[in-house]
Amino acid sequence: MAVTMPAFLLPHTVTVKPYAGTGAYGPSFGRPFTIRRAYVEDRRRLVRASDGAETISETTVVVRPGPAIPAGSEVTVWPGTPAARTATVITSSTFDHPSAPAHVEITLT
Repeated sequence: MAVTMPAFLLPHTVTVKPYAGTGAYGPSFGRPFTIRRAYVEDRRRLVRASDGAETISETTVVVRPGPAIPAGSEVTVWPGTPAARTATVITSSTFDHPSAPAHVEITLT
């Protein structure tokens, strides 16, 4: 059984609109959902997107494993505050090891 990330390490809330594909009018998204246990860190770093291109990530979000958050999804950080903003998912990586807390790391534009 995987160890879960302790709640005290995940004090933030984020809202996710999962990417569902591209239609005739551009990208389409699934029903938005809220993750009440997250860690949001505004930190600029260079990441490699799924297509291999190097890009700059402005924010990293850590959540417990759960619903899929594919690249292209929209994530709103700091919802309900003056600092709220919506960014696009560059990568979503799952980390799962029997002796370490399982989590998903999401990099945002």
